[in-house]
Amino acid sequence: MIRRILIGAWLIFATSITFAEEPDQAIHEELRSVMKTLASAINSGEFDKMLPVLSEQIRATPINQEFLKSRSDVSAYFKKWFGTGGYLKKLEISLNADALTELSADKSWGIVRGSGVEKYILSDGRPYDLQTRWTATMAKESDGHWRVRAIHIGTNFLDNPILTEAEHALGKAAAAGLVGGLLAGGLFGWFVGRRKKKS
Repeated sequence: MIRRILIGAWLIFATSITFAEEPDQAIHEELRSVMKTLASAINSGEFDKMLPVLSEQIRATPINQEFLKSRSDVSAYFKKWFGTGGYLKKLEISLNADALTELSADKSWGIVRGSGVEKYILSDGRPYDLQTRWTATMAKESDGHWRVRAIHIGTNFLDNPILTEAEHALGKAAAAGLVGGLLAGGLFGWFVGRRKKKS
């Protein structure tokens, strides 16, 4: 009996701490659910499942810096780049918020930012993991549901695996050019020297 009372008291205490640490908990839980739905739809390749959590007036800039201004734009973007007939085989994404969404005074919109990883699988099976930073504006719309109103995703173009591979390729090309130049120079010198001897 005493044990039950102690457990009950601990649960009440833990719950009160949670509510004290996180004001507007219900709002933040819905916002987390929105972002989870977004990531889950992308990771499963069922891209249209994210559309209900996007505003009809969504303004999105994905990692390649295209501008998408509607749900249909978002749907077309993912179908163009990924899956059957797409340029890339698959995308897996993670979105990790730095902190709770910063809500407006009237709690009708908020801004959230964070980090993420976008793992691209090329058609030949090669994987590329890109570290990202993102910022999103969340809005409580007329039906009472929170949705993504705007989102911008970026990566460090000076430090990413695609750039690293390109640098390695340039290094190999430069080395091959140097060797080729030395060989050509050597052959040219040998040819000139031979002609001098003959003359």
